[in-house]
Amino acid sequence: MAIVLQAKTAVFDWNPVMDAIIQVESEGNPNAVSGNSVGVMQITPILVRECNNILKSKKSKKRFTLADRYSVEKSKEMFLLIQSYHNPTNSIEKAIRSWNGGLHYSVRATNKYYKKVMSKMK
Repeated sequence: MAIVLQAKTAVFDWNPVMDAIIQVESEGNPNAVSGNSVGVMQITPILVRECNNILKSKKSKKRFTLADRYSVEKSKEMFLLIQSYHNPTNSIEKAIRSWNGGLHYSVRATNKYYKKVMSKMK
């Protein structure tokens, strides 16, 4: 099942990016746990909170739970929501670096992660 985000002018397919991040973060293990980060995409409670704040600002009744981080599908939904809100230009580099270093990431601090994810996309 492909998850595709509809932009204003065209469709952008985040699947190759999400699949590469999943390989780097957990090697595809939905039960992976590392500190506060869990699931295939190693989602933190802060990211779940940010997703719920975005949903609230959009007047949506939908909310994510901490348990949703163990669902591959819901993890991808959270990734797509974060990208649509914080990365409207669909910058692959920004998506990868911010997934690793947060919204105010340092390019230097995220270089190793960025290269690792990009190598999984080829």
